[in-house]
Amino acid sequence: MPERDDQERTEDPTPKRRQEAREKGQIPKSREVASVALLFASCIYFLFLYKYTYQHLGETIVHFFRLIPNVKEMNIYAFTRALTTGMKELGMVLTPFLLLMVVVSLVANIGQVGFILTGEPLIPKLDKLNPISGIKNLFSKNSLVELVKGLLKIAIIGFVAYKVLKGDFAKIFALGLLPVSGLAGFILWAAFKVTMKIVMVFVILAILDYGYQKWENEQQLKMSVQEVKEELKQMEGDPQIKAKIKQLQREMAQRRMMEEVPKADVVITNPTELAIALRYDDAKMEAPTVVAKGAGFVAQRIKDIANKHGVPIVENKPLAQTLYKAVEIGDEIPEHLYKAVAEVLAYVYSLKNRERRKTA
Repeated sequence: MPERDDQERTEDPTPKRRQEAREKGQIPKSREVASVALLFASCIYFLFLYKYTYQHLGETIVHFFRLIPNVKEMNIYAFTRALTTGMKELGMVLTPFLLLMVVVSLVANIGQVGFILTGEPLIPKLDKLNPISGIKNLFSKNSLVELVKGLLKIAIIGFVAYKVLKGDFAKIFALGLLPVSGLAGFILWAAFKVTMKIVMVFVILAILDYGYQKWENEQQLKMSVQEVKEELKQMEGDPQIKAKIKQLQREMAQRRMMEEVPKADVVITNPTELAIALRYDDAKMEAPTVVAKGAGFVAQRIKDIANKHGVPIVENKPLAQTLYKAVEIGDEIPEHLYKAVAEVLAYVYSLKNRERRKTA
């Protein structure tokens, strides 16, 4: 089927289309939301664990600065031991921070799209290796949007950092005069202030980006009228197949119906066009029940089976027409037909009794 232009895709995506896209990993997700969440979590982490971070980071910096003058005099074992000690101090700072980042990242992403596990995006696709397609992607709308977002973020970060640190330029130029522990404290506090301001601005950017990603995904999922018709056709099934299934169902129902005819007490006809088989078991039924009925060819088959198995056939045109129209297969006869049917059954039972006396 030829590809259609996006202008022709005017219909909202069906639930089936949305589900298929989700299974393929095509879901609206903003990376900016995760970025803002990580930045905000970083600020909260340092706000509450500032002293802990300051202490261990300061000790780590002091430890490594002390190593510098003695590196040439240290053997490999002493150097390894000193390096290991410093890395442990650094790990005391980074491990809880990195664990927090992993948890926040998972929550931020799952919160946007829910839990979904699919390997579809990891499957290699040959069209991605096509250089022509790659060049087209470089100048696509999505690439342009990502470029604008990247430049905007750089500009925001630079502007915010400048505004926040403008009053501290004197301290920054004098950092070389500070002790190592004071240097670590200033760096952490400056990073905290800059990050908090950036988070406030990036929250707005993340909301706008998520809205854009959702809109863009909706546009990609939109369908043409023909695609909607084809999907409905697939869901409902091909008309020819449905007709075949219905035919098989009718044949099976008719076969089951014909199997009930030998168990009937009587077959009432009109006499040529209609045939209705009745059965009555006073121990199980409140009234006689229609076990089979039919017109034309089906009626003739009912009569043939009845004759073959010795089921009495009674001609009663008005009763046959009423039963055929008013009672479905498996239903008991209505109360207003009790008398007419009772007379037929009484006649049939009298015939059976007479035959029994003859054979006795």
